[in-house]
Amino acid sequence: MHKRLAALCLIPITWVLADGPADNQVEKVRSIPPPGISIPDDARRELSDRVAQLGSEIETLRSELAKKPSLLGRLPDVQIFHKAVDWALRYNEFFTTNEVQSARTQLDQAAQRLAALREGHTPWMNQPGPVALGYTSRIDGSVQPYGLVIPTGAHPGGHPFRLDFWFHGRGEQLSELAFIQDRSRNPGEFTPPNAFVLHPYGRYCNGSRFAGETDAWEALADVQQRFSIDEDRLVNRGFSLGGAACWHMATHHAWRWAAAAPGAGFSETADFLKVFQNETLQPTWWEQRLWRLYDSTDHALNVSMVPLVAYSGEKDRQKQAADIMATAMEREKLELTHIIGPNTEHRYEPRAKAEVNKRIDAAAARGRDPLPSTVRFVTHTLRYNRMAWVVVNALQQHWEPARIEAYLNPGGKIQVTTKNLTAFTLDIGAGLAPFDPRNEVEIQVDGVTLKARRPGSDRSWSSSFHKTGDHWKLGGLPTDELRKRHGLQGPIDDAFMDSFLFVTPSGKSTSDTVNQWVEKEFRHAVDQWRSQYRGDARQKAAADLTESDIASHNLILWGDSQSNEWIAKIADKLPIRWKDGSLEVLGKNYASGQHVPVLIYPNPLNPKRYVVLNSSFTFREYDYLNNARQTSKLPDWAILDVSKPGNARVPAGIVTAGFFGELWELRASP
Repeated sequence: MHKRLAALCLIPITWVLADGPADNQVEKVRSIPPPGISIPDDARRELSDRVAQLGSEIETLRSELAKKPSLLGRLPDVQIFHKAVDWALRYNEFFTTNEVQSARTQLDQAAQRLAALREGHTPWMNQPGPVALGYTSRIDGSVQPYGLVIPTGAHPGGHPFRLDFWFHGRGEQLSELAFIQDRSRNPGEFTPPNAFVLHPYGRYCNGSRFAGETDAWEALADVQQRFSIDEDRLVNRGFSLGGAACWHMATHHAWRWAAAAPGAGFSETADFLKVFQNETLQPTWWEQRLWRLYDSTDHALNVSMVPLVAYSGEKDRQKQAADIMATAMEREKLELTHIIGPNTEHRYEPRAKAEVNKRIDAAAARGRDPLPSTVRFVTHTLRYNRMAWVVVNALQQHWEPARIEAYLNPGGKIQVTTKNLTAFTLDIGAGLAPFDPRNEVEIQVDGVTLKARRPGSDRSWSSSFHKTGDHWKLGGLPTDELRKRHGLQGPIDDAFMDSFLFVTPSGKSTSDTVNQWVEKEFRHAVDQWRSQYRGDARQKAAADLTESDIASHNLILWGDSQSNEWIAKIADKLPIRWKDGSLEVLGKNYASGQHVPVLIYPNPLNPKRYVVLNSSFTFREYDYLNNARQTSKLPDWAILDVSKPGNARVPAGIVTAGFFGELWELRASP
């Protein structure tokens, strides 16, 4: 549905380069974040002294609150200010002269909060309006900030409120210092009455992808620990880069939202970069497949599960996002509600904004249906495996469309049709089952009738199904079988959406070429994790690794079977193996003196966690220049020729690469 607020004739629009032709040159990649400005020496000394003092006081307070977990959990509300100023000083991230005073203000706020915590109070949570808060991320143990607009009448333990996410736009200078300053005083673009507004930092500037996505859910969980939030009235909004985040979160997690309102942004990769960036694309075959991880156009069917209202300015080049989504939805026989601001470029037009608000508020008032009678779901990976009461447990083939449609009839009979699935679960929560869960339930799966029963008295019901050959049967897949499953399905970047630990070599390879590349690439990984995902990566030498580490983290092992003892311990259990001075892959041998394996695999020492060899997240400096480029650049495994230098796009020469099969087996690449 294309809504125009005034009749307009078609007018030609001149499309210019988004970020300029220089941002398409891999040989000349500018720094993201950019270098900061110099600040006066006396200001630097003053702030450095105050940061050191605050850090000491935080550690003292941590000890004092050790036996008061509820107050200890609020310590990140102080730590965010310490990190913001400390990192701005340490990494040259003052970008305007005004930020010196912002740093002073934030240190003052930290001191006030620290004193209140010591007295057992958290007054900043009891005042309506914008406030900056923080939490500790499980990914790397870092403190991450977020903004929250607290509605009048909200208080810890009060009645549940609606909550709107607002995903921010691109900001190359959006340090923690700048973000916190804005979130402490600016309520934002939308402030619906009687609703919280959550502003995720998203770990800087990535469109809520990978660790940025985890940040959104961790920030929500932290809010839910503080206040009562109505799970059926979560709203998803954003504009520009935030609009891209909204498209992604709306299509991949459609069932979570009462409504979604993406504004501008991008909704897929290839067409946007051609149109907006005027980039000539030359992707590898695996990169093209990996676009399906985040491209909302490939998940257009899922919009059927959420009230979605798109907005674009008529003259905005990023209108492309909604237009291409409309085309993708038409293929699914769906119609996009698209509000267009007349004669408007990259901003909200007031009347159009009011229309968006009207529609979103109406959907939020109705709330999410916790048990929709019809579920329509498409995914390309088990990373995104749930839609309402339907859970996908196994695919026939990753990166090809897997579809499931389930219909819950009023009498309790369930009809399911599938494509490219080999296992799924129907999971109806407590109090929601429209039938007596103690009785048999008739389920028709792809035309085959099965009957399931699960005794219970809380009106919950769950039943699993798996496919043997062409036949569906009751029951789940064996739990001890090595296979791809949710959270253990790859690609390499997936390991960095949860807790990870870099494990460095304790010894040396016989190849100086390999040693030098491993050291350089490891340092690059640590630096880029800090600059792009705003945390200090946990790291240990292989000799210091403990059983607790193996149990708690995805292990990122650097080196080879000679230099890293933990690689040596699992080498014979990996699909790619060292043998007689070579790496053996699918019948081919690559000299181990100049070739390094990169891969992700279930850790043989703890199959509930990943092991990764020789890689951090796989996009690099060139990809920071346009957020649509921030897609996985390597699949499940690759062989690198480290005698060939890397650059802003690749870590070294890529000899071959591919995906493991559904049982984590090596298989020939196309």
